[in-house]
Amino acid sequence: MKIRLFALLIMLVLAWSVFPVVAQDAPEETFVTVMHYFTGELGREGLNQIFSNFQTESGITVFDNPIGHEDFKTTILVMAAGGDLPDMFSYWAGARTQFVVDSGRLAPIGEWWDANNLDEVVPASVADGATMYNGERYFVPFGYHYAGLFYNPHVMEAAGITEFPTDWEGFLAMCDTLVAAGVKPFALGSMNRWPAQFWFDYLLLRTAGPEYRAQLMAGEAAYTDPEVARAMELWKSLVDAGYFVDDANAYDWTDAADQVANGEAAMTLMGTWITGYWNGNGLVPGDDYDFFPFPAVDEGVAQAVVGPVDGFVMSADSDHPNASQALALYLLTNTDAQATWALGQGALSPNVNVDTSIYTPVMQHAAEVVAAAPVFAFNYDLATTPPMAEGGLNMFAQFMNDPSGYVAYLEQTEAVAVDVFQK
Repeated sequence: MKIRLFALLIMLVLAWSVFPVVAQDAPEETFVTVMHYFTGELGREGLNQIFSNFQTESGITVFDNPIGHEDFKTTILVMAAGGDLPDMFSYWAGARTQFVVDSGRLAPIGEWWDANNLDEVVPASVADGATMYNGERYFVPFGYHYAGLFYNPHVMEAAGITEFPTDWEGFLAMCDTLVAAGVKPFALGSMNRWPAQFWFDYLLLRTAGPEYRAQLMAGEAAYTDPEVARAMELWKSLVDAGYFVDDANAYDWTDAADQVANGEAAMTLMGTWITGYWNGNGLVPGDDYDFFPFPAVDEGVAQAVVGPVDGFVMSADSDHPNASQALALYLLTNTDAQATWALGQGALSPNVNVDTSIYTPVMQHAAEVVAAAPVFAFNYDLATTPPMAEGGLNMFAQFMNDPSGYVAYLEQTEAVAVDVFQK
């Protein structure tokens, strides 16, 4: 434990050290400090361009500090606990934002939101679900994603598959057809645990439904309930049938994307950011990749869609609140910035004024699926509190290593839930 704490403190020092030391009498409006997790190929170049354009137009300098996605999750909480947050930082809407809101470390933005008429910019479904916590707004949406079954059309066509299933029976028949053609239906790179969550999310949502799933995420239901066991049994049946590429925990999500692109697997259940990755590798949307929605399992269950909303929040202790608000307003309302981000990161824009013709046909289809869905559910690690998410993500990794032990894994995860939610 001491070694882990020391490592976290070192991360904190390294993270904060890149921000400049500025004289105390420096004008408030001259700069803003920002921390974010957009460090890889997805969006880093676009974000640099957006920040540069903002600096040119506003005269406000952006000192940004990118930190790797997985390290960010821990680092930002350590900084919040120590009261050393930057002026702004990127975050995920949902339970993670709720967790920091409840710590008192974030600035409410309701008055700023209303003063800038942002209800006319962001659809109510996104605004109410992503920005509101404890009856107040705290979160500025920047882009959102949808998780679907992204596939290789060439592989599907070679196997004789030209229509895609909407129900479970058809889904299994498609998988059997692919196996008979010598192709693994699914690639999954669960090295970092989180890519596996989408299987749990959809199987639970398609059987127990959104209301029950929300109760589980809030600690009001148990991981040992028959509803959860059934979802895990369905998942196990897919693994036992040989539908997944072996050794999922040895790969990350880009490895799984590559396995689909090169024909080792037919599809992967992943978010729309995969389109940004594939576009960067020269794949053509609609020709080299496409997607279809996760099929229905039980009749009469609302067909929720799953995905994250990325955005920015502002520190309650910011020394530069006006500069932070200026940057946040630019990020959300500047349609060129929104378009740059959507195209570079494979995201959908929360801004209703962005011309949807900028999207590829695949992303246009994704937007239509989300718009038609009765429920937009945050993916697992954003739908439940961070300590609980750790327990669940560990379970998913254990499951992909050995699905036969799922009953024990559920009992272990429920023990975490009892501790986290003080049941």
